[in-house]
Amino acid sequence: MIPSYANFGGKIHGGILLSLIDKVAYACASRHAATYCVTVSVDGVDFLKPVEVGDLVSLMASVNYVGRTSLVIGIRVIAENVRNGIQRHTNTSYVTMVAKGEDDLPAVVPPLLLESEEDGRRFLEAMTRRQLREEFRHAFNSEKGRIDVTENLDKLVEQRCVIGWE
Repeated sequence: MIPSYANFGGKIHGGILLSLIDKVAYACASRHAATYCVTVSVDGVDFLKPVEVGDLVSLMASVNYVGRTSLVIGIRVIAENVRNGIQRHTNTSYVTMVAKGEDDLPAVVPPLLLESEEDGRRFLEAMTRRQLREEFRHAFNSEKGRIDVTENLDKLVEQRCVIGWE
């Protein structure tokens, strides 16, 4: 990681890491699908530890799940201090990609060969994450249409905000 990737605090910008994550997810998904893939969503980008200028960063990607046209790519980011050899797990992310055909429509992807129990666990976890995300999206969309600001002003007063309208 070079100095131009750093923020004013001397740590690597999260956006730099997100860009690398997206590129690695594309490479992993495209290799499995044998076609162009596009990012649909990025789930669970957890910034666990900062990445420092001078760190050597490695991103490990695996296809954790495939649907008919989609793939979930799990990515683990490791930063290594090259002076002392200490490695730190800095980020974990899950990226959903969709394969595209020559006609720019979603393309069917090959099934995923699960070669170990670990592969099976990752596949099942991705299925669960997908189901929970869908349930949350549905519940939130149902709720947000029912939120009435006037009826809930008391909840805002208890928060760290200043109401600037009458």
